[in-house]
Amino acid sequence: MRLIFMGTPDFSVPALEALAAAGHEIAAVYTRPARPAGRGKKPRPGPVETRARALGLEVRTPATLKEPAEQEALAALEADAAVVVAYGLILPQAVLDAPAHGCLNIHASLLPRWRGAAPIQRAIMAGDDRTGISIMQMEAGLDTGPVLMREATPIGPEDTAASLHDRLAAMGAALIGRVLDRLPALAPEPQDEARATYAAKIGKDEARIDWSRPAVEIDRRIRALSPFPGAWTTAEGTRLKLLMSRLAEGEGRPGEVLHGLTIACGEGAVEILSAQRQGKQALEADSFLRGMPLAPGTILGG
Repeated sequence: MRLIFMGTPDFSVPALEALAAAGHEIAAVYTRPARPAGRGKKPRPGPVETRARALGLEVRTPATLKEPAEQEALAALEADAAVVVAYGLILPQAVLDAPAHGCLNIHASLLPRWRGAAPIQRAIMAGDDRTGISIMQMEAGLDTGPVLMREATPIGPEDTAASLHDRLAAMGAALIGRVLDRLPALAPEPQDEARATYAAKIGKDEARIDWSRPAVEIDRRIRALSPFPGAWTTAEGTRLKLLMSRLAEGEGRPGEVLHGLTIACGEGAVEILSAQRQGKQALEADSFLRGMPLAPGTILGG
């Protein structure tokens, strides 16, 4: 098929690579403009732009698609479909209508559960036992369009946002290929609005650990925010980012170090498996404690 691809971050790259490898004609790749990064604050292209240029594809980086000239340029590509994966710009109705089969979004949840910006993190934080990929026919509402195909994957007790991100990115790349192979025969399934939930963007205030909460909630939060922005607490005046955890036996005052990096919560305890001091590298628990011993009875987050 003749396609337009629209995406920006790492999550989008596997789908771009899969479509190119499958022999689809990618008429243009739309991605967010390069942003200042690094010490020199020089514009740095995103992962999709970098990969698209390496593949020899035409790259377009408009700051908005609301201008009529940009909409006309996109329509002039005469694409069969647009594949959209974490693009980051609002698509006006004129853009949604331009490709013959519309715009198909690869969304990292089992819609209608977890519409919105942070479906991977919210699924882990909520304790969902599974999530997945939905290929959706885009419309003007936020992730409200009918679904063409879904595929589920379990969320295990060791899954973090990072591990789930990578697994879902690969699943999305495979699933969009199956959808395109079957267009236009697929019948879109309307979403059940009564079952819809919203995956709000992660706020800064959510990253600080409240040790008075139950261990099961704290463990989920740590894994859901790993590696970014990273759940955090303080110990002896030092900020610690907590990157991996699991539920553990024990009880004590909320935030109390019981032994090693096993910490008491409001109910139960968690064992921190990987942590990072501010300005230092991430370390597994044993290595971390050699550099920063924490005596039993120390209270974190005080």
